[in-house]
Amino acid sequence: MYAFNSKQYECPFDCFIDILKGKWRTTILLLLAQKPQRFAQLQRQIGGISAKVLSENLQVLEANTILHREVYPTVPPTVEYSLTEKGTVLIHIMNDINEWSHTYLINE
Repeated sequence: MYAFNSKQYECPFDCFIDILKGKWRTTILLLLAQKPQRFAQLQRQIGGISAKVLSENLQVLEANTILHREVYPTVPPTVEYSLTEKGTVLIHIMNDINEWSHTYLINE
């Protein structure tokens, strides 16, 4: 058994899937891989996502130190999201999985 964030997993890959599951998390990560972005920028680029759902997904990714939330002291406050080193490494893994999917799933 493996423990992470107060949860028990049979294998580390289950933990990985648990963090990334959901309709929008991989999309959010791929957008942040392009450049740091503010909340409204992300919401505008992800058609159909509500502010509540985007906020919840960003919180999960931040809690798992995959992204960083920077608050700038402006009026009103400016908040920008970017990938952490952990998130950047994850993008490389996601790119490999994407390539595998195109080769073995989509093109079959």
